[in-house]
Amino acid sequence: MTLRAVVKGVGHYLPKRIVENAEFEATLETNDEWIRARSGIERRHFVSEGETTSSMATAAALAALEMASLTAEDVDAVIVATSTADFTFPSAATTVQAQLGMKSGFAFDIQAVCAGFVFALSNANALILSGQAKRVLVIGSETFSRIMDWTDRSTCVLFGDGAGALLLEAQDGDGTTADRGILSTDLNSDGTQRDLLYVDGGTSTGTTGYLRMQGNQVFRHAIEKLSRTATTAMDAAGVKSTDVDWIVPHQANIRIIQGTAKKLGLSMDKVVVTVQDHGNTSAASIPLALSVGVERGQIKQGDLIVTEAIGGGLAWGAVVIRW
Repeated sequence: MTLRAVVKGVGHYLPKRIVENAEFEATLETNDEWIRARSGIERRHFVSEGETTSSMATAAALAALEMASLTAEDVDAVIVATSTADFTFPSAATTVQAQLGMKSGFAFDIQAVCAGFVFALSNANALILSGQAKRVLVIGSETFSRIMDWTDRSTCVLFGDGAGALLLEAQDGDGTTADRGILSTDLNSDGTQRDLLYVDGGTSTGTTGYLRMQGNQVFRHAIEKLSRTATTAMDAAGVKSTDVDWIVPHQANIRIIQGTAKKLGLSMDKVVVTVQDHGNTSAASIPLALSVGVERGQIKQGDLIVTEAIGGGLAWGAVVIRW
């Protein structure tokens, strides 16, 4: 028998405030057509006063627990992937732990920007395989609207807020690719490229700072690195692209999504796409798309799924999951 980290539930939360592309026309030299043509984004959600990264994460977690017919008392660990925690410390994850009413277990954040959820899944998988946890809530949650420079049309139109969550549970498998659960992971980073995507604030400046991005350079790295990490993860799992039911990519830019699918030899009919409605929600992007894919009836039990993401660091990676 082989121990696997199996998805038992999934859920998401989106703020009620929806911002259409046209709203930016009043303050920026941009328009709906320009934004759609360059990113595929049509709208995004922004938090309102009182909503935080941890409150959205808690709502997504509760939805995942409800789908799994479990409660917070059944959970051993909470991992929150985020670059926009409520505070420098404590972690957003401990806040979520408290909001869920968990009286035991442990909680921590992971910060790998847009690749954060892939890194969090890999860590949750390791916790389960090592026997340190039986059930782990893995959450991606971001409030990027609070680190935007609203005068920079190249970045502020691209990002949105939201949260998504998966509940993983230890289950025995047969050690084959037919097993449900995480079949493989692949993680990478290259700190020499850190200036391509970063926030110009923190303890070194005493300010929160704003997101800064060299979009053309990030685009240049994205397709090659995403296709390579997805291929590496599939090789490690012992599957081929022809076996894949769904690619669930980081939802940053429709051209990156299309280019990566093409390089992997997969039709866009096999890609879950939500970027048009959510924009780039960083670490929340993949769990949001997974939850929406289930909600739409696209993703079903037994489907073979590949997720891949790249973000600031640069950090990138992929996970192969049998749903």
